Amino acid sequence: MTPGALTPEQQRRYSRQIRVAGIGEAGQQRLLAARVLIVGMGGLGSPAALYLAAAGVGTLVVSDFDRVEDSNLQRQIIHRQADIGEHKAHSAKRALEALNPACQIISKDWQLDDAELAEEIHRADLVLDCSDNFTTRHAVNAACVAHRKPLVSGAAIRFDGQVTVFDLRKAESPCYGCLFPEEAGAEELRCAVMGVFAPLTGIIGTTQAAEALKLTAQDLDKLGIVDEVIAEPLGGAQRDPAALIERVGDAIENSLGELKGLPPGELMTRRRQKFMDMGSRGLS
Repeated sequence: MTPGALTPEQQRRYSRQIRVAGIGEAGQQRLLAARVLIVGMGGLGSPAALYLAAAGVGTLVVSDFDRVEDSNLQRQIIHRQADIGEHKAHSAKRALEALNPACQIISKDWQLDDAELAEEIHRADLVLDCSDNFTTRHAVNAACVAHRKPLVSGAAIRFDGQVTVFDLRKAESPCYGCLFPEEAGAEELRCAVMGVFAPLTGIIGTTQAAEALKLTAQDLDKLGIVDEVIAEPLGGAQRDPAALIERVGDAIENSLGELKGLPPGELMTRRRQKFMDMGSRGLS
């Protein structure tokens, strides 16, 4: 991406964002020059796309071959009642163009094959995985690894959600396959069966957007916008996986009461499994 000088109109539109220390005109220029691919325009892709367009990402490629159903409208906020039966990619394109006409929206309303996915990821500066199945997640991850593109992965189901950033521009970065090996054969559950709390998809999707903006604007990496809000109350837990799992387990135990009364050994095992489940289950 090649940043250019801001026009007076752009300076007015993004003035509140430009004033944020660490973004400035240089960061906004990078956003305007960026091309971001969003795979999945459902519960996570909807809020993520809206905030990326609003923030001024220059080109958004939205990919989804599903059509809007009435059961989607509880959480997929980019779509409307009148959009039922329409391709989600088309519905999303219309909403995003209405929000920010200066943002170029490219819709892909068919299932991309491996070559098409690889080409789109090659052309993108960053990828958001907002899909709902392991096959797509691993295909997106493989292409991001091959082309060294940053990947922001999200998942949500019931009251559980997770966002993970894989900055594959860095040679030492792990990838989605490191966290969830393809050969592991993890159980795939979807919200059509398990249900999902509607605001949770907004929390996870907007967190994905925030992480994408941090990576795209580059200088934001040092600010830790989301880390300060979410991880700071954990103290050192974010640097200690066992402590993090224990804190997440405490939250699950306190909110759902599912783990109360278990022996210590079984409690830690169940907590660890729940933490892993948060990232391995998808959302449509």
